[in-house]
Amino acid sequence: MSCLTQRSRPKAPQKLDIMPRSKEIQEQMRTKVIEIYQSGKGYKAISKALGLQRTTVRAIIHKWQQHGTVVNLPRSGRPTKITPRAQRQLIREVTKDPRTTSKELQASLASIKVSVHDSTIRKRLGKNGLHGRFPRRKPLLSKKNIRARLNFAKKHLNDCQDFWENTLWTDETKVELFGRQMSRYIWRRSNTAFQTKNIIPTVKYGGGSVMVWGCFAASGTGRLAVINGTMNSTVYQNILKENVRPSVRQLKLKRSWVLQQDNDPKHTSKSTSEWLKNNKMKTLEWPSQSPDLNPIEMLWHDLKKAVHARKPSNKAELQQFCKDEWAKIPPERCKRASYRKRLIAVIAAKGGPTSY
Repeated sequence: MSCLTQRSRPKAPQKLDIMPRSKEIQEQMRTKVIEIYQSGKGYKAISKALGLQRTTVRAIIHKWQQHGTVVNLPRSGRPTKITPRAQRQLIREVTKDPRTTSKELQASLASIKVSVHDSTIRKRLGKNGLHGRFPRRKPLLSKKNIRARLNFAKKHLNDCQDFWENTLWTDETKVELFGRQMSRYIWRRSNTAFQTKNIIPTVKYGGGSVMVWGCFAASGTGRLAVINGTMNSTVYQNILKENVRPSVRQLKLKRSWVLQQDNDPKHTSKSTSEWLKNNKMKTLEWPSQSPDLNPIEMLWHDLKKAVHARKPSNKAELQQFCKDEWAKIPPERCKRASYRKRLIAVIAAKGGPTSY
């Protein structure tokens, strides 16, 4: 009988401690606790109504009374090993010399008895807005170059758009057969580093290349000439003779058109200067070390990308692909070049390097 009595005795309702720690309790549940508490109910009544442990209810109410919120507050976590003094030293050193490595910074902190992993140093610098990046390659500028660039930008800043639309931009560039082997990432499994698909093949001396001369204006691309042999003043003059005026007629430039060329010795030699004068070709005065001021650089980038995508296997194909892809560059791409923005960028950089 006693056994039956025990079996039939109803069990007392269990209090559901859904999430005993405050960070695991849903925010809605915590808000409900506060609402019932503000209505005048006590810990015991709230505990029974919501099925929570009384200690949990008390902790929620205590937190609300102390902080005015039931939302999880940020934790301090493990104390940082890098002291404020050490952080200032890190920032000072990388600001003074951006090429300082994290290993060198680690050794520097060790001198003030701060021992941390180099990855910790990189993370701390990142939190202060200093990130590791590949440096951009730009021509070396002397004070004379900087001054000339700034003067050029100020002089031509207010030139009308018609002037730039009737400028024939020219330059030479080298296109390599296998392209420039830039750093890149691949996805591979362990122990497969030397499989053919996971390597970048290299060829001695680049496998061959061609040097090309090209020109363009806002209305489109002009002629592209392949340079055979060594480039000198005579070869350069022949290129101008065979390609400049046909390009001017093709692009329908006005009679006031201007020829742009950089200050390569072959371009500024006495014989070339006389040739230009005799052939009545007006040239644009140009500051040295300023490829960023020549919008043809963006077309060279497009050309090389398109040529290498076709994967030429020999120099003959490389030459033909260069001519084909140069002719395919749309006039809209040539007209996109807003020259005034380049001049503004040079003035903003006080004659220094720009993002172009």
